[in-house]
Amino acid sequence: MKYAVVRIQGKQHLVTAGRPLIVDRLPGKEKDKVEFKEVLLTIDGDKVVVGQPLVKGAAVTAVITAQSRGEKIRVSKFKSKSRYRRVKGHRQWQTELKVVKI
Repeated sequence: MKYAVVRIQGKQHLVTAGRPLIVDRLPGKEKDKVEFKEVLLTIDGDKVVVGQPLVKGAAVTAVITAQSRGEKIRVSKFKSKSRYRRVKGHRQWQTELKVVKI
Protein backbone atom coordinates (compact mmCIF):
# COMPACT_ATOMS: atom_id res chain seq x y z
CA MET A 1 0.00 0.00 0.00
CA LYS A 2 1.24 3.47 -0.87
CA TYR A 3 1.12 6.37 1.59
CA ALA A 4 2.23 9.99 1.43
CA VAL A 5 2.41 12.97 3.77
CA VAL A 6 1.28 16.11 1.95
CA ARG A 7 1.25 19.76 3.02
CA ILE A 8 -2.11 21.34 2.14
CA GLN A 9 -2.68 24.96 3.20
CA GLY A 10 0.07 24.75 5.81
CA LYS A 11 -1.23 21.54 7.42
CA GLN A 12 0.19 18.04 7.02
CA HIS A 13 -2.11 15.17 6.00
CA LEU A 14 -1.42 11.44 5.67
CA VAL A 15 -3.07 10.25 2.43
CA THR A 16 -3.57 6.93 0.69
CA ALA A 17 -4.96 6.30 -2.77
CA GLY A 18 -8.74 5.78 -2.88
CA ARG A 19 -9.44 7.16 0.60
CA PRO A 20 -11.41 10.35 1.28
CA LEU A 21 -9.76 13.38 2.88
CA ILE A 22 -11.42 16.43 4.44
CA VAL A 23 -9.48 19.72 4.35
CA ASP A 24 -10.27 23.41 4.72
CA ARG A 25 -12.07 24.90 1.73
CA LEU A 26 -10.16 24.81 -1.55
CA PRO A 27 -11.18 26.79 -4.65
CA GLY A 28 -12.89 24.68 -7.30
CA LYS A 29 -16.09 22.83 -8.08
CA GLU A 30 -17.08 19.21 -7.67
CA LYS A 31 -15.29 16.75 -9.98
CA ASP A 32 -12.35 19.16 -10.47
CA LYS A 33 -8.87 17.63 -10.28
CA VAL A 34 -6.38 19.07 -7.81
CA GLU A 35 -2.65 18.31 -7.73
CA PHE A 36 -0.48 18.79 -4.65
CA LYS A 37 3.28 19.05 -5.21
CA GLU A 38 4.33 19.65 -1.60
CA VAL A 39 4.96 15.98 -0.74
CA LEU A 40 7.04 15.60 2.42
CA LEU A 41 7.26 11.80 2.62
CA THR A 42 6.29 8.74 0.57
CA ILE A 43 5.97 5.14 1.73
CA ASP A 44 5.64 2.25 -0.73
CA GLY A 45 5.83 -1.05 1.14
CA ASP A 46 9.31 -1.13 2.69
CA LYS A 47 10.62 1.78 0.61
CA VAL A 48 10.48 5.08 2.54
CA VAL A 49 11.53 8.35 0.89
CA VAL A 50 11.87 11.38 3.16
CA GLY A 51 12.06 14.77 1.47
CA GLN A 52 14.56 17.43 2.39
CA PRO A 53 12.24 19.33 2.66
CA LEU A 54 10.21 17.98 -0.32
CA VAL A 55 10.36 14.72 -2.28
CA LYS A 56 11.55 15.53 -5.81
CA GLY A 57 9.18 14.52 -8.60
CA ALA A 58 6.40 13.38 -6.26
CA ALA A 59 2.84 14.64 -6.55
CA VAL A 60 -0.57 13.67 -5.21
CA THR A 61 -3.63 13.93 -7.46
CA ALA A 62 -7.11 14.21 -5.96
CA VAL A 63 -10.66 14.91 -7.12
CA ILE A 64 -13.03 17.26 -5.28
CA THR A 65 -16.10 15.23 -4.28
CA ALA A 66 -17.96 17.83 -2.17
CA GLN A 67 -17.88 21.40 -0.89
CA SER A 68 -19.74 21.48 2.40
CA ARG A 69 -19.76 22.86 5.91
CA GLY A 70 -18.48 21.06 8.99
CA GLU A 71 -19.96 20.43 12.41
CA LYS A 72 -21.31 23.41 14.33
CA ILE A 73 -19.02 24.72 17.05
CA ARG A 74 -20.57 26.66 19.93
CA VAL A 75 -18.46 29.46 21.36
CA SER A 76 -19.63 30.93 24.67
CA LYS A 77 -18.48 33.79 26.87
CA PHE A 78 -19.38 34.01 30.54
CA LYS A 79 -18.60 36.42 33.37
CA SER A 80 -19.59 35.41 36.85
CA LYS A 81 -21.69 37.63 39.11
CA SER A 82 -22.63 40.06 36.34
CA ARG A 83 -25.26 38.13 34.31
CA TYR A 84 -23.13 38.29 31.17
CA ARG A 85 -23.56 35.36 28.80
CA ARG A 86 -23.01 35.23 25.01
CA VAL A 87 -23.26 32.19 22.77
CA LYS A 88 -22.26 32.11 19.10
CA GLY A 89 -22.16 29.28 16.60
CA HIS A 90 -19.70 28.71 13.76
CA ARG A 91 -19.55 26.22 10.87
CA GLN A 92 -16.31 26.00 8.91
CA TRP A 93 -16.35 25.50 5.12
CA GLN A 94 -14.71 22.21 4.09
CA THR A 95 -13.69 20.44 0.92
CA GLU A 96 -13.89 16.66 0.67
CA LEU A 97 -11.28 15.10 -1.61
CA LYS A 98 -10.78 11.59 -2.95
CA VAL A 99 -7.14 10.77 -3.58
CA VAL A 100 -6.71 9.27 -7.04
CA LYS A 101 -2.97 8.77 -7.40
CA ILE A 102 0.26 9.22 -5.48
